[in-house]
Amino acid sequence: MPKVPEICPCQNAKYANCCGIYHAGKTAENSEKLMRSRYSAYVLELEDYLLKTWHHSTRPTEPLFDGQKTQWLELKVKNHQPLQDQTTATVEFVAIYKINGKAHRLHEISRFVREDNQWFYVDGDFPEIK
Repeated sequence: MPKVPEICPCQNAKYANCCGIYHAGKTAENSEKLMRSRYSAYVLELEDYLLKTWHHSTRPTEPLFDGQKTQWLELKVKNHQPLQDQTTATVEFVAIYKINGKAHRLHEISRFVREDNQWFYVDGDFPEIK
């Protein structure tokens, strides 16, 4: 694991008081907090956490990190929408990152489901750029 940052990669607070508590084992209270903690886990390459919080129906079997270094730069949460009696939700976000010095923009509307009092990432849609 890379050095633990002082400021959380999700840019919401100090890491120890933000995504760090979820990476250490606390269950995320809502889908936005899970999404932020998953973004931070990508930044820190915490594959075990990402797989643990990925719904079993869509969880990948291949390694998530292929050795290609991604530099995550910024996260902007655009919308958090709880649905259906708080058992499903969507989170819309934009993440800016670089691979080999080239900037990229990821715009996703992620879907989450709550089972046994735990939120899981299911999948996401990628809106067209307007």
